Amino acid sequence: MISFVAKSFGLKKLLFIFFLISSFAVQTQQKRIKILHADNSTIDEKKYPGATVLLGDVFIEHEGFTLRSKKAIHYKKTNIIKAYGNVVLNQGDTITQTSRYVQYNGNTKKARSWGKVVLKDPVMTLSTDTLDFDRTKQILYYKNGATIKDTTNVLVSRIGNYFLQTSKFQALSEVVLTNPDYVLKSEHLDYFTSNGHAFLHGPSTITGEDNYIYTEKGFYDTQKGISHFTKNSLIEYNNRTITADSLFYNRNESFASATKNIQMIDTLNNMFIRGNYGEFFQKLDSAFVIKRAVAITIVDKDSMYVHGDTLMVTGKPENRIIRAFNGVKIFKSDLQGKCDSIHSSQKTGITQLFKNPILWSQESQVSGDTIYLISNTKTEKLDSLKILRNAFVIQKDSAGYNQIKGRNILGKFIDNELEDINVIGNSESIMYVRNEQDSLIGIDKSTCSYINFKIKNKKIQDVTYFTEPEGDLYPPSEFPENVRKFKGFIWREDEKPLSLEDIFIDDKKPSKKTKDTSTSVKNTKTIEKLKK
Repeated sequence: MISFVAKSFGLKKLLFIFFLISSFAVQTQQKRIKILHADNSTIDEKKYPGATVLLGDVFIEHEGFTLRSKKAIHYKKTNIIKAYGNVVLNQGDTITQTSRYVQYNGNTKKARSWGKVVLKDPVMTLSTDTLDFDRTKQILYYKNGATIKDTTNVLVSRIGNYFLQTSKFQALSEVVLTNPDYVLKSEHLDYFTSNGHAFLHGPSTITGEDNYIYTEKGFYDTQKGISHFTKNSLIEYNNRTITADSLFYNRNESFASATKNIQMIDTLNNMFIRGNYGEFFQKLDSAFVIKRAVAITIVDKDSMYVHGDTLMVTGKPENRIIRAFNGVKIFKSDLQGKCDSIHSSQKTGITQLFKNPILWSQESQVSGDTIYLISNTKTEKLDSLKILRNAFVIQKDSAGYNQIKGRNILGKFIDNELEDINVIGNSESIMYVRNEQDSLIGIDKSTCSYINFKIKNKKIQDVTYFTEPEGDLYPPSEFPENVRKFKGFIWREDEKPLSLEDIFIDDKKPSKKTKDTSTSVKNTKTIEKLKK
């Protein structure tokens, strides 16, 4: 019984060993390079020890891989073949390669080709001097430069890998992709020849005839002209530079959209726009920005900030127009304002404020049906002010309110401060008159056709009445409280933006205003450059 079991165990062991040997033999046989044809063959042990020299129309095959050449050295023991002269490789019906030399290892399924290597598949052609091919991983790679051409683009890089199963080129170092409409440069580009999709990693530029793009991470559909950039990205065109956390661009339609931390710099007009969503139309020279949108204009080396729910920029660079809609607020170190909408022309220097507009300058509150701010386009300084219909100027006094009202107002800015004001048509005033010691003398109430007054040291002074003035100076005790304010009087000091951040406060919601008059804003360095 023991003997039978031992014999049975020995037989199983022998069968297992035989199975392993047979499997190995089959696998080895499958891996052997097959010589299908050669016009002649010889053995030269001195020059090629252990090898067979194949001459004339050499044709070999190895597991779906064929090679043709004029000459080949076959090392049967190591399963290696070296081919010379007009070498042609084929893998199935998809890949054809020509070169001067090829060395192929049948055990590792790796080939190295050199000398004017040209590889073609159904969608691209690769040209290089030296190319390695790993058939097991289906990867081609080069380290000394290559040029890849497909139906749309020409791609050049110093180092690269081509993944045959996914038609993906991983191009590294000195990458240049040339398209009829632009040139793309990068240090790392993943490019799919099957669909023209390109993924950019690291600093990359795309230069077209009329625009320039920089990014450090992004996607580009080279066939459809659609791209998306997500790191340190910018687009430049028509004297504009657009940056954002996320940029979308359609080259065929010359359209860009941007999301979060948007910045649009107009270098020609010293203008800067920020927001969190925007759309930009290059062919129409127009843009709109929403979500904390603010337009920043440089006025005499100072920044004027205009905020609205929606900002629109239209027109050619030399005739650019800015519009702001809904909840518009203005902040400048010496001028603040508020209205429903604004229209500003860079060419004429005229900014129009519509629907219940109001300005605050040198402690004066100025309002009317429509307000015009006029800048000198050459000096970039505020020049003058026009208020049309129901013009009203109010300045707070410790005893009450100085008030001047009329049909229209013409004001003059001196060094960006409102100092000379003319009230024209049905003019009337209530003034708290004080002596040199700042003691209240009385209250003057007058009417006339035309009033001129100066603002000095932030106070209304030197009031002059023209054309049949009428009025009296009343002791404060004899001037009734119910006539100390004109009809339509509204003191709107609580609406005045005290800082840059206040322009973003929604007046419909209760909130505390800050008294910080700092004009700090993200990307202040860029604004400072524009001021210079």
